[in-house]
Amino acid sequence: MNKEIASQPIPVSILTGFLGSGKTTLLNKLLKDPSMSNAAVIINEFGDVGIDHLLVETADDNVFEMASGCLCCTVRGDLVDTLINLIERRDNKDIKQFDRVVIETTGLADPAPVLHTIMNHPFLLQRYRLEGVVSVVDAVNGDDTLNQHHEAVKQVAVADRLVLTKADLLTGKQGEDKLFAIIARLKKLNKGARMLEATTGEATAQNLFNTGLYDPTTKSNNVKKWLAADAYDKPDHNHKNKHGHKEHHHHDVNRHDDHIQSFTITSKKAITKWNLDLFLELLRSYHGPNLLRVKGIIKLEEDPERPMVIHGVQHIFHPPAQLEAWPDEDKTTRIVFITKDIKRKQLSELFKAFTDPIRGGADAFRDDTLSLRGSD
Repeated sequence: MNKEIASQPIPVSILTGFLGSGKTTLLNKLLKDPSMSNAAVIINEFGDVGIDHLLVETADDNVFEMASGCLCCTVRGDLVDTLINLIERRDNKDIKQFDRVVIETTGLADPAPVLHTIMNHPFLLQRYRLEGVVSVVDAVNGDDTLNQHHEAVKQVAVADRLVLTKADLLTGKQGEDKLFAIIARLKKLNKGARMLEATTGEATAQNLFNTGLYDPTTKSNNVKKWLAADAYDKPDHNHKNKHGHKEHHHHDVNRHDDHIQSFTITSKKAITKWNLDLFLELLRSYHGPNLLRVKGIIKLEEDPERPMVIHGVQHIFHPPAQLEAWPDEDKTTRIVFITKDIKRKQLSELFKAFTDPIRGGADAFRDDTLSLRGSD
């Protein structure tokens, strides 16, 4: 294998979804896709995935090679150990070369700790890169699940792709209304995620993966697709059913997702690297637990033609990466926030303070402390 290709960071995708949502069925289908033949799949328990008929040999007690060529292993210990073990065995040619990792979380899991692991461990940062999050939602029971389980809400909120399963079971007028309602709710929770229906065959490996900052096969910066910034600021629209009638959806104020907002902050003004570091530090310090996801492309004062890319989940931020050039003609700072109980005004005013030539940096820290703490 070419040394340059072997040394490229390996993309990692997170496959999540609440209990009974159908993510295991989706995973089994994906494993039959030829494009997944060189993937390593990390799951929590073998019993959850019907791969017995695919096993052709046992590499050891933890890693199996399947008929599709995929490698599959269980997380019996720490996820870091599992990922390091995989890459070391790959380097030593003890297992076949893999070009992608898919991690299936448990149904009850908050995906944030897995994202933290990928984004924060020094060794993993050298050998892997977080590509995206795929969340599976049951169209039949999804609404009740989101009402009852905050983990399910977070699984949807942080996703880059949403896969709607069991939509074919919703028939008749009542079923159609229920389908429109869950679609509207998911779009309210996460406007930027691309939604795919499993029953129509849309949820393919090609559509679910390659969602990251760049495509390793072309080395191109795919920032626009990665950010999907425009989607977060579009107003909600009423959906029409097959009879052409508008469907109006009223949201229960007691639902978990009324605490979650998604929005984009934009600025034509550049920010210094020093002030950007301060801004991110204040975000982590004051809002860390409620920053479900942050993605952005930043215009730097010192180097306005080479923007900085940031990516964070709660209090953990991936080391900022500087691009060689802007991905398009729009040289505007765009930061996408998915937050819990944080108002847009708090974050927009904070960022503005750090880009204001008269009042920024240390002054922003001193004068805006009350705003950071949640005061309007």
